[in-house]
Amino acid sequence: MGSPQTLSEADRRIVAVWAADCAERVLGLFEAEARGDSRPREAIARLRAFARGELGVAEARRGFVAHAAAREVSAPSAAAAARAAGQAASIPHMGAHALGAAGYAAKAAGLAAPDWPEAVSEEICWQLGRMSAAVRAALQRLPPVGENSSGPLGPGLLASGLLGTIIRDLQAGLADPDHALAPRAQVDREDGKKEEQPVEVLGSSAKP
Repeated sequence: MGSPQTLSEADRRIVAVWAADCAERVLGLFEAEARGDSRPREAIARLRAFARGELGVAEARRGFVAHAAAREVSAPSAAAAARAAGQAASIPHMGAHALGAAGYAAKAAGLAAPDWPEAVSEEICWQLGRMSAAVRAALQRLPPVGENSSGPLGPGLLASGLLGTIIRDLQAGLADPDHALAPRAQVDREDGKKEEQPVEVLGSSAKP
């Protein structure tokens, strides 16, 4: 039996567009530090081609090189932006990476705006507002972060720290569009510093 985090290929193509938008929104943070490194942008372009049906799963997965780009920059916001692209590029393989892309994008935006307390929640609001009804329906088929070990949403990186908080807020927003997003993401920044190192606590909300 397949993982519930995979989603159907049709749903993966649907959520790919949204995840590409989320990742591309913060891409400038990476490109400002790594001028000339086109790997994350190319990964997003391949994902969009997958969403349009122009690339198959195997071809689209070549975008994994975006994660390597993240290891070659020093600014935490730039690295998180590249990882957002890397997560997005993994969607053809498993749809749950869409939430990973959004999580890293929100984190990147907040790391770039440490003096803006609302950065994380503002970015989450933008991401939720960017969802079409089809994207929302597809993402609602995913299990809650931290509860299913058969994919990236299982216990681990995406379920912990600021990333976990962001993804939980996104999933709460899927179920309730009027969900107040500021509390968890923002409170974790203000009160949860004891659980994360400084760069992890800086929130996220990139402005295009």
